[in-house]
Amino acid sequence: MPLALLALALVAFGIGTTEFVTMGLLPQIADGVGVSVPHAGNLVSAYALGVVVGAPLLTGIGARIPHKRLLLLLSGLFVIGNTASALAPSFGLLFAARVLSGLPHGALFGVGAVVASRLVAPDRAARAVSTMFLGLTVANIVGVPAGTALGQQLGWRYAYIAVAVIGVLAFVALSCLVPHQPRGPQSGVKHELRAMGNRQVALGLATAVIGFGGFFAVYSYLVPMLTHLTGISDSSTTLVLALFGVGMTLGTLVAGPLTDRALRPTLYVGLTLLAVALGAFYFAVNSTVPALVTLTLIAALSALITTPVQMLLMAKADKAPTMAAASNHSAFNLANAGGAWLGGLVISAGWGWASPTLVGAALALAGLGLAITGGIMDRGPRRSEVVISSPRDPEHQEARTRRAAPASTQGDSATS
Repeated sequence: MPLALLALALVAFGIGTTEFVTMGLLPQIADGVGVSVPHAGNLVSAYALGVVVGAPLLTGIGARIPHKRLLLLLSGLFVIGNTASALAPSFGLLFAARVLSGLPHGALFGVGAVVASRLVAPDRAARAVSTMFLGLTVANIVGVPAGTALGQQLGWRYAYIAVAVIGVLAFVALSCLVPHQPRGPQSGVKHELRAMGNRQVALGLATAVIGFGGFFAVYSYLVPMLTHLTGISDSSTTLVLALFGVGMTLGTLVAGPLTDRALRPTLYVGLTLLAVALGAFYFAVNSTVPALVTLTLIAALSALITTPVQMLLMAKADKAPTMAAASNHSAFNLANAGGAWLGGLVISAGWGWASPTLVGAALALAGLGLAITGGIMDRGPRRSEVVISSPRDPEHQEARTRRAAPASTQGDSATS
């Protein structure tokens, strides 16, 4: 794997850290800007709003900018947003800074996924993308706990300063390690939007919103489930969340090779097993060991289906995969909001703290139904082939096609 993938993984590490570290510092932030903890919780929504709006907006604005330059611009915006978060003197300005921090999130992942897929032979594209995603999962093991501890000990502003420093390091790594990738002659916002009109892209995004909504229905209420039902102390929940990150990392490691070998079957099996694991968690949550084992499986399976969804969208968007890949992360954040809302509804209705697991299982099954529908409708001869090489670089494209021809042929038949 090229060293450039490490730079992309570092970007993902910074994004994962800033996205989730706010949740662990809400009491400190609330005290620092003079609001209640529930009111400070709106900062999480502010970041999600930035992701949902920024992914298609910034990808469209940068549709003609070469990928490396666009990555550097987006990384710079990421640094500015987190620096502004650290310096914000009031809640209103902090809210705006968190929206700003979220704006480049989806575009960075979308452009990064396209760049990663073009760094390697076609039969290793999914492995390259999953390598980038490893930065996000490692953030849940290292970045978020470290940032939370830093913020609790020195003050919440230092956590955002640390994230900004990670952003600067990522900017330098991208500048030094990522090669130039020119845009094709058909690049532009109209071309990207036309690709978004593909019904398979729409089905893929719907699969992400519904299927991942099942995961977030449980993840949003994981801490109260563990404390109220499993009997885990508040001080131990950080370790459990780190274990959750380990599960996500394991799922990401196997997602790449499986997706390269058989894209749609990996997605089908992943969603099926996720629904089973979420349903099983309803019964396992009252016992410590079964709960932790099932929770690790849920984390691994949620990560397992991330890569095939990303690669499917890039394939179906044909030669304009960037906006589709970026919009996938808008879909994840919509899933976060929708899953948390539905999980909260059943808890408020008096069904108990474990009830979101059943909602999650139902949503995962609904996502599976959408994925299967897409597979049935998909009868194109290039249904699982992701565009890897730049159309302006025919010699490079021809060389990689020769290298990967047997594997690509086999991959296409496996994903039928």
